[in-house]
Amino acid sequence: MKLHDLRPPTGAHRERKRIGRGHGSGKVKTGGKGMMGQNARSGPGPYRTFEGGQNRLVKRMPFKRGFVNKFRVEYEVVNVGSLANWPTDIEVTPETLLARRLVRRKRMPVKILGDGELNQPLTIKAHKFSASARQKIEAAGGKAIDLSWVIERHSRSRGPNPSMRNARQVQA
Repeated sequence: MKLHDLRPPTGAHRERKRIGRGHGSGKVKTGGKGMMGQNARSGPGPYRTFEGGQNRLVKRMPFKRGFVNKFRVEYEVVNVGSLANWPTDIEVTPETLLARRLVRRKRMPVKILGDGELNQPLTIKAHKFSASARQKIEAAGGKAIDLSWVIERHSRSRGPNPSMRNARQVQA
């Protein structure tokens, strides 16, 4: 095989339409664009959401107001009251909470909130504590230990980003 033998595979290259080049071409007069109308004209067509003059769907929907903070951190939330029956010899960690199905997603940081009562001393390790939760844990004689977690920033191209170059360590 030599360089002059190289060809694209059959069907890979399509000939372009040669519009308005005589009757033999089959694309004369209107050039495949039909009879008049908006789509027969040169230039760009109407905007993407155009519905022929009818009030378009985008306008019919209610406005989306405000903005969404894309840097917001969502937490798996556990209340102090749900730890009331926890055995004192086992410390509370995100892994043990996951095993007991008090949290669902292991990739999200865990936050302990102060709803409910706690009467036994527990060692609780979580990524974040509310002020009231910390106060109730320490009042019961337990410890509230903060864990750090990694926020992974994904590439802007939406492709895979296996490197941890964009990750930053967050300390509570």
